[in-house]
Amino acid sequence: MDFLTALHLSSTGLTAQRTAMNVIATNLANVNTTRTPEGTPYRRQIAIMEAKPMHNFGSVLNAQVEAMSGVQVGDIVQEATPFRKVYNPGHPDADESGYVSFPNVNVVTETADLMVARRSYEANVTAISVTKKMALKALQIGK
Repeated sequence: MDFLTALHLSSTGLTAQRTAMNVIATNLANVNTTRTPEGTPYRRQIAIMEAKPMHNFGSVLNAQVEAMSGVQVGDIVQEATPFRKVYNPGHPDADESGYVSFPNVNVVTETADLMVARRSYEANVTAISVTKKMALKALQIGK
């Protein structure tokens, strides 16, 4: 694997984790949103990661290149778990029994997911930094 391929792989990870962090931030921002434009409470979203095949760089390296891949967000889906029901008869969105449906967003789960995404992002930043250092060292050796 060459330096550019290594940089590309890490950059796909950066992009995917940034998207995941944006989705988590949206979930946290809507933790108390009881009415969306559709008339329902906000529904938690999840970024689904998938392998991203690398481009074909030539017939000699086909076997190696086909084994390598990056990562991308394949889809952002809504989680189907039920909404939280809270008894609050004075709330404008309360049903006839006095219960309000709140989003299926759990702050603890979102915080844990955010920590995982942040650590993954940091790991990719470190990989890019190490790759740059190796490339610079190779240039110094080649002088």
